[in-house]
Amino acid sequence: MSTKEQSSLKDALASAFAVSVIIICAVAGYIIWKYVMGNPINFEGGNNLTGHPKPGNYLGIIYRGGVIVPLLIAVILILFTFVIERFISLARANGRKGLNVFVRNLQSLLAENKIEEASAACDKQKGSLANVMKSGLIRYRELQSDSSLANDQKVVALQKEIEEASALEMPIFSRNLVILSTIASISVLIGLIGTVIGMIKAFAALATAGSPDALALANGISEALINTAFGISGSTIAIILFNYFSTRIDGMTFKIDEAGFSLVQTFAGTLKK
Repeated sequence: MSTKEQSSLKDALASAFAVSVIIICAVAGYIIWKYVMGNPINFEGGNNLTGHPKPGNYLGIIYRGGVIVPLLIAVILILFTFVIERFISLARANGRKGLNVFVRNLQSLLAENKIEEASAACDKQKGSLANVMKSGLIRYRELQSDSSLANDQKVVALQKEIEEASALEMPIFSRNLVILSTIASISVLIGLIGTVIGMIKAFAALATAGSPDALALANGISEALINTAFGISGSTIAIILFNYFSTRIDGMTFKIDEAGFSLVQTFAGTLKK
């Protein structure tokens, strides 16, 4: 199986994983809301329909947030699932040692034209940067013995190899980040939907004939505030983590460019000798 075919297979598996996580979290969100938060023991008189949540029982209070709450719980679960996935994936892409240490070691070996040692260092390091440099080093050795190309053509060929190897690794960095950015946007919107529904119920309680239904009014306001809190919390966490991962990915991309430039410069230097 070629490298491109392997990349396509990984993309298909990643898409299937993402869909599965969303479905599982949606089901888990409903179960948590219905059977954990809505457990009768959380309410006075053991009645989750008409009974008040027991004093200090936050599960019962959140349950009163209404049918939008399980959707918000699912969003939070999806968020944390993909945050964990991103931490694991980027840790693997980073390799065994820190990128700064690896790049400095690689530059030192390339400066001494120790290509085999540099290739062995890539095998030990593993990760995306090591994969890119490994591909470049393999092409480096091939071009050294290729007499059919001019020197400038060899340099261009090496640059192209590094660019292609980098292009295959880049999707690993940004995979599923779109889910975090989407959650950052829709979490607030879903919370606002719950807020609007809660306020409608609250005003409906005020509009009843005779004296206003204080219980219905309190439930409506509670539903509005709970959904708002959930929505804002999910969005805030998603934005912070999305920016964190974006910054980390930018740093890793810079290291790949730096190491690739060092390899090309070393190769160009050897051709001039």
